Order: sequence, then C-alpha cells, then structure tokens
Amino acid sequence: MSKKIAIAGSVITVAVLGGTFLYSQLGHQNMPCGTSAVAGGDIGGSFELVSETGDVVTDLDVITEPTLVYFGYTFCPDVCPLDSARNAAAVDILAEEGISVTPLFITIDPERDTTDVVRDFADNFHPKMIGLTGSDEQIAAASKAYKTFYQKEEDGDPDYYLVQHSTFTYLAMPGQGVVEFFRRASTAEEIAETTACFAHMSA
Repeated sequence: MSKKIAIAGSVITVAVLGGTFLYSQLGHQNMPCGTSAVAGGDIGGSFELVSETGDVVTDLDVITEPTLVYFGYTFCPDVCPLDSARNAAAVDILAEEGISVTPLFITIDPERDTTDVVRDFADNFHPKMIGLTGSDEQIAAASKAYKTFYQKEEDGDPDYYLVQHSTFTYLAMPGQGVVEFFRRASTAEEIAETTACFAHMSA
C-alpha cells in the first residue's frame, strides 16, 4: 500500500470514527430538518481567528447567516478541494432559491496557510467563501470547539507535509450555533435541501 493510499485511509478512518463521536455527542433527534445535530448542542461555539484581511474576528463576526463551516488546509491534495467545491455548489443552489448562505473555510495548517493563502484559496471556490487562519493556539481552540481532529504528518519533506484531519461540514446558524453536520458522502443537493429547511425554520 502506498503512503498516499495509507494517508487517505487514515482520513477515512478518522471521518468514520469522528462521525460516531459526533452522533453520540449531538444525539439522534426526530428533527424535521436533520438527524445529526440540534441547536445548543456540544458542537461549535465561540472562536477568535484571523480573517483574510489580517483582522481578528470572532464567530459572531462571520456567522451572520446560515454558514457552512469546514476545517481543512490549502495544501490538501484532494479531500479539501472536493469538499470546498461541493459546499460552494450547495451555496449556489441555495442562492437560486433566494437563500443566502456563507461558506467558511478554517485552516488547520496555519504554518503555511497565511492570510493571503487562505484568501486566494477561498476566492478560488466562491466569491462568498471566507478563509480564516490564526495562531496555532487559536486554530486549536476553534478545532476543539467543533470537536474536529487534525494531526501533522511528521515524516517526509518538511515543506510538503500532509495533515490528517476530520472532514465534516457544519451548518451553523446565527444565535443558534451548529444545528447539523454533513459527512463527505453528502451531496451539494442534500446539503442545500437540509440547509434550506433550517433557514426556513429560522425565518
């Protein structure tokens, strides 16, 4: 098995185990819009990070409408670009229905992902996508709040390392926090449908 395949397998394992953890943390509820999370659950919370312009921002500054929150890194060879493109597609589907949603990308690799790098990455996927970075401590605190996992690969070229990480997208609503999360298998259409439901409920 090649190293790339082994790493991909590790990411999948993390995603599966993480999904079980999130499911137990958030609880299975007979919700009309989703079955993974409820408002006011244990996932999500306040954070303080650095925006694309270099300004310090909090969750209250960026989660001002339904927001698809994703933790990844710009050097990611496949998972993060695919997930970011899917989330952007969901935002476009929702826009056609008259629902405004923000796609949010939070790096878990602040060593390489400077403000300029996350800005260019976010802008490449959607004009509304916000890219956030920060110090190691700020990123760790945000990741802890959202119960995400990430771990830098220590072997190999120090400039071209990979980072194992969980791959969930979280739907956060202003004033409510995280109300649902989506796995990698979720399609743009499924994300849009569930997000629209929560948006209508909150209107």
